[in-house]
Amino acid sequence: MEIADLLSPDAVLAHVKATTKKQVLQEMAHKAALITRLSERRIFETLVEREKLGSTGMGQGIAIPHGRIQGIEKMTGLFAQLDHPVDFDSMDDQPVDLVFLLLAPEGAGADHLKALARVSRLLRNQAVCEKLRAAPQAATLFALLTEPTAAQAA
Repeated sequence: MEIADLLSPDAVLAHVKATTKKQVLQEMAHKAALITRLSERRIFETLVEREKLGSTGMGQGIAIPHGRIQGIEKMTGLFAQLDHPVDFDSMDDQPVDLVFLLLAPEGAGADHLKALARVSRLLRNQAVCEKLRAAPQAATLFALLTEPTAAQAA
């Protein structure tokens, strides 16, 4: 599974101005609703419920909020580069500025886990993250996330 299988150019947000974890999740749920045509509220509630189980902030300024949701047809990703890092209750207590949201069909099972692992591998690459933080616009972010060299580096 490649990042390009999860992400479309319109699912990448640059310079998001959210100042709290809740605002980040709301902003991304709004964009996800436009892309998936599912209820924004249901997407947001799914993400909040998952966060209650434990933060999806994985450290080093990265968060991968995710959830399974009824009605979605295929694994769908969204990426946001935040203007200012926000507290995400991460494992390392560091604020988050790169967020990859992953929504999966309810019965996705192993595919959901494979997608999470793929995204996690990519975002653990320090060089990729530095380029993502420096990217000036969404098109550049999309290119960085989906380029073959990023996949090989991960």
